[in-house]
Amino acid sequence: MSAIDLASRPHRRFNPLTREWVLVSPQRTERPWQGQVENIAPEAQVRFDPNCYLCPGSVRAGGVRNPAYPTTFVFDNDFAALKPEVPAQEVREGELLVARSETGRCRVVCYSPRHDLTMARMSVSELRAVVDTWIQEFAELGNQPRVQSVQIFENRGEMMGCSNPHPHGQIWANEILPNELAKELESFGDYQQRHATSLLGDYLALELEKQERLVCGNGHFVALVPYWAVWPFETLLLSRRRVVSLEALNDEERTALADILRQITIRYDNLFQTSFPYTMGFHQRPTDGREHPEFHLHAHFYPPLLRSATVKKFMVGYEMLAMPQRDITPEAAAARLRSVPATHYLELIS
Repeated sequence: MSAIDLASRPHRRFNPLTREWVLVSPQRTERPWQGQVENIAPEAQVRFDPNCYLCPGSVRAGGVRNPAYPTTFVFDNDFAALKPEVPAQEVREGELLVARSETGRCRVVCYSPRHDLTMARMSVSELRAVVDTWIQEFAELGNQPRVQSVQIFENRGEMMGCSNPHPHGQIWANEILPNELAKELESFGDYQQRHATSLLGDYLALELEKQERLVCGNGHFVALVPYWAVWPFETLLLSRRRVVSLEALNDEERTALADILRQITIRYDNLFQTSFPYTMGFHQRPTDGREHPEFHLHAHFYPPLLRSATVKKFMVGYEMLAMPQRDITPEAAAARLRSVPATHYLELIS
């Protein structure tokens, strides 16, 4: 079979983490867009909003007043999707109607007391405080006997379901392995058994050699558009050293993580000159008491904007019924992200 022209011909790409395929249709970038456009909410301009339930000193919906926190602030979600005290129960009618109770905890992490900031507009030292908080929460929650996994994530922007522009993220602790983590864990284990090496370690070495899909990096982390990306400007953030969780990072690596988070989010904002919406989350080893040396710490960024600050990619039709599909190739997306300035556009115009 001859080689495919990946830049112009329809083709499928394999995701070795989830063992699923994505359809890539680069020829579709030529089609005109007459579909729905999204409104991007303007960036917050005030350092403190008395109506914001995440600002220091504000009263949340549950009636609890936030302290006058100086850096980060963590609390149990007032409207948590998981509860720590749920009796073990089950519904089963044959193999078709099955349900089980689920316990867990949902935490909210305020990144900063300032209402007008985002990751892209925070300093490395401010983001280092966020990293340290994530690590502390991962260790504390992961040590609880019924917690098998800890998911750290952020939804940025209204179109991603974020209900408050104050800089914050969430941490959900489950007593089971969520679907995506379970798929990745199996892939990591099978790959290590076959090759005696790390799946993402080998993949990173390949990307560093090819230099086609790299976006930015530092001495300890690399951000790239994965070969199998589904979202238009999806990125994968990888640690250069193989570690299984955030808590395994040394002091220098923790600062480097803060730096790479700032780098990639600045490039996102600069791409369309807006506060770029995304879902971001870390995948780490399960907290089931085992070491999981096969795992490799990484984070996913899934941004929905397609070709401007108002055109969003929806999962519809073929993608919901068959398989994911994308128009912009990962190589073209990486090139666009690399081409924008490394300084935030608001700093350039101020």
